[in-house]
Amino acid sequence: MADKITGLLMTVKITDIIDIIIVAYLIYKLFDFIKKTRAHQLFRGVFLVIVIFFISQLLQLNLLNWLLRSLLTVGVIAVVILFQPEIRRALEHIGRRGVIPAQFRDVGNEELYKTVNTLVDAVEDFSNMKTGALMAIEGETMLTDIIETGVTIDAELSDRLLGNIFYEGSPLHDGALIIRGIRAYAASCVLPLTNRNSFGSNLGTRHRAALGLSEVSDAFVIVVSEETGAISVAQNGELKRYLDLKTLEKMLLDLYITTNKEEDIFSKLFKGGMKSGK
Repeated sequence: MADKITGLLMTVKITDIIDIIIVAYLIYKLFDFIKKTRAHQLFRGVFLVIVIFFISQLLQLNLLNWLLRSLLTVGVIAVVILFQPEIRRALEHIGRRGVIPAQFRDVGNEELYKTVNTLVDAVEDFSNMKTGALMAIEGETMLTDIIETGVTIDAELSDRLLGNIFYEGSPLHDGALIIRGIRAYAASCVLPLTNRNSFGSNLGTRHRAALGLSEVSDAFVIVVSEETGAISVAQNGELKRYLDLKTLEKMLLDLYITTNKEEDIFSKLFKGGMKSGK
């Protein structure tokens, strides 16, 4: 037995190991993606049908096997139709070019820190005064179609500007502010609402809009509740609620600063490799 195992191991090539690692990683990412979508329960049902299908094949239950085979064939098409938004989001995630939006890759760290401080200070004011606010920081996925639903302002971010936009009497407060790089680009924008009900019926329109945008893009969306002043963030189809200011600040620093440094390091290494290759 030991000789057979040794002989089998001797036939394994490095490409076989790489192949297994890649497939295992893809399966892991698939299950991780499924857990974050409404497809979780559906895939449990599909897995059960597949198990019964193989059992029927093993026991030669021909009629049941034929019915399940037909069901699985139609089921694949049904899954593609029903979960088109989730499939689109997964493909967009794979196709994103970088870890940080191109519109603020070349911005200096001083300006990035200033932007983070401005956003945190504004959110603190909104939370204390229970002023409803919805702000989306654009990522690699361009939000041009969303911007077209609102009013383009293309102005420098400041506490006063954000306060004026979300002041209850302002004509621009009823909608989302789109932040492109370090500038307030458009206000009063309409965001797509999520269709998911797993978060309960107590979610307001702002939260559902924030979650909806995060499902179809890589935007970082900040929400301040008008009723409670609670701070929430939606990103990659997930909604994190009741955040404190320190947590929000850390998330913004990770978005604006940390990934910017990683991009700088990568750029320097790439340029250095290009020069050495000449």
